[in-house]
Amino acid sequence: MSRAPSLCAVILAAGESTRMGSDKALLPWPPAGGGRTASNQTFLSAAIDALSPFNDSVIVVVGKNEVNLAPLVYATGASLIQNPAPERGQFSSLQVGLQEVLNHGRDAAMITLVDRPPVSTSTLGALVAAFQTALSNEKWGVVPEHGGRHGHPILAGREMIEAFLRAPATSTARDVTRQNQQHIEYVSIDDPMITMNVDTPEDYAALVELRVPR
Repeated sequence: MSRAPSLCAVILAAGESTRMGSDKALLPWPPAGGGRTASNQTFLSAAIDALSPFNDSVIVVVGKNEVNLAPLVYATGASLIQNPAPERGQFSSLQVGLQEVLNHGRDAAMITLVDRPPVSTSTLGALVAAFQTALSNEKWGVVPEHGGRHGHPILAGREMIEAFLRAPATSTARDVTRQNQQHIEYVSIDDPMITMNVDTPEDYAALVELRVPR
């Protein structure tokens, strides 16, 4: 399988899931109903399984939920890093995860959020291919788009990782990509899953209605 050299996946899973009412990382995947086949997967385990074939390793950034997520992370062959202060927000988790990518000796990252439904193998393959092309054209990263909206996972080369790490802690990932958009390749992807964000029980229920060939 074609793979960009030294890619390491980063899954941000340190949030407290207050709007959902339970840890989004442990929500069943796929959701019950909608004609989908039941499984023992969760959002987190499904994300790890989806990303693993395209990356040398998978890092999960956790927070106060470490005790609940660690058994699942290790059972799926991923590694874990704790954000010591997840209350600082999602960008702090991104910086923790990307620093760990560099600590692992990798120079590129595939970044996603645990509350994004896992995307298809074909989507990930298309993004990796686009990333390889973008790097050869001296771009720093790739951001997928669907229906005029940016989505996940995003792929960041060494320069983009360093830009994220240099940014103030009060930044957002969107701030940093906008500041460096001349270095970003935006890739149209025919997969609505890349823009779906599951924050509430209503968002989760909406997945049942979504019909996407997997």
